[in-house]
Amino acid sequence: MFDRSKKGERALLLQAQAPGQHDAALLEEFAELARSAGATVVGNLAARLDRPNPRYFVGTGKAEELKALRVALDADLILVNHALSPVQERNLEKLTECRVVDRTGLILDIFAQRARSHEGKLQVELAQLKHMSTRLVRGWTHLERQRGGAIGLRGPGETQLEIDRRLLAVRVKQLQKRLDKVEVQRNQARRSRERSALPVVALVGYTNAGKSTLFNAMTGAGVYAADQLFATLDPTLRRIDGLACGPIVLADTVGFIRELPHDLVAAFRSTLAEAREADLLLHVIDASDPERDTRVADVEGVLAEIGASDLPQVLVYNKIDRLESDVPRVDHPDRDGPLRVWTSARDGIGIDALLAAISQALARERVHQVLEVPAASGRLRARLHELGLVASEQPGEEGWRIEIDAPRARIEPLFGMQGGQGEWLKAALLAPNEGATYNQFDNPQP
Repeated sequence: MFDRSKKGERALLLQAQAPGQHDAALLEEFAELARSAGATVVGNLAARLDRPNPRYFVGTGKAEELKALRVALDADLILVNHALSPVQERNLEKLTECRVVDRTGLILDIFAQRARSHEGKLQVELAQLKHMSTRLVRGWTHLERQRGGAIGLRGPGETQLEIDRRLLAVRVKQLQKRLDKVEVQRNQARRSRERSALPVVALVGYTNAGKSTLFNAMTGAGVYAADQLFATLDPTLRRIDGLACGPIVLADTVGFIRELPHDLVAAFRSTLAEAREADLLLHVIDASDPERDTRVADVEGVLAEIGASDLPQVLVYNKIDRLESDVPRVDHPDRDGPLRVWTSARDGIGIDALLAAISQALARERVHQVLEVPAASGRLRARLHELGLVASEQPGEEGWRIEIDAPRARIEPLFGMQGGQGEWLKAALLAPNEGATYNQFDNPQP
């Protein structure tokens, strides 16, 4: 094996695409990923690929061309916009005498640079170790045998590779235990918010769509925001008061990207839970991006992967300051469609309209009603408290006067309770009640 360069700043990009396809936006996004990692892009090489070559990923001729271009450009790093097998990565490194990093490794490196919280660092390290576990073969050219072959040093004869694998497995187990503990703490905080009856609104969207800038414009939190991919990783939560629907908790989450590594999705499960268990998603879209429809589909794919595809959404078309014709507005689609709000988070335009849209969307999806629960329905009362759906309670002459303020998605499963209590709850919620919000969704006004 060769001595890998420690610099890694001059990067040569390898972009493989199927015959007849040329996606300039895909290459530009990959170049932006490289720059976000701190690399200087010195060149790129396109390759037509019918199917991956098991040895080099690309054909032998293209691999030789990649080697020659690497030497001509004096690049010390080759970035491949595709996931490589460990064998393909090692063979390319041996051929080009240069460090090779695939798309997954590049994204993991960016995440490692940006993680700031204890949980985020643990999540990134876990994902890195899982990715590294298949890439240890022939990574060492010294210490062939530990404690074996000499007088006084005879032992198990464990290879350096075996030692690395064993230590890596131990570290992965330790990280998993720590993350499980952190997830328990996060779940406790989430249940506390549920008991306080505060709806959670999560910002989601493609990376660099302007989520953190929008979060700052809505809350004044001062979260780090920059015009680069994955500028922030760690979730941030802030309370917002003064809305028509009452106070809410706004959560800023990690951005998504096409072909997001599965190890990262698994490692960030507790972070992404802020989106999965939110009452409403603000899907932030870069309105100036010519590929915005593709970006929306990519985000929807990740939401489906983490189990959040069925949550209600408000589509926020951000960065309208880059457009000539669009002005801040709110588009009201059909009953089942999401609201569309056009804003510029950078200039603070359309923020009031967005807050009003959030109130409107939460009113459609949230139950706020006072129920006279009879004494015979003690099991129903206990279940409402157990799920954190009770905002206030007062004893009455024949039972309890209970105020419910919670997402309808968490209340409707109770309609199936045995003993007629579920049917009673459904009838009570659908009955005319001044100040109730549940009926607004079932009987919308024209």
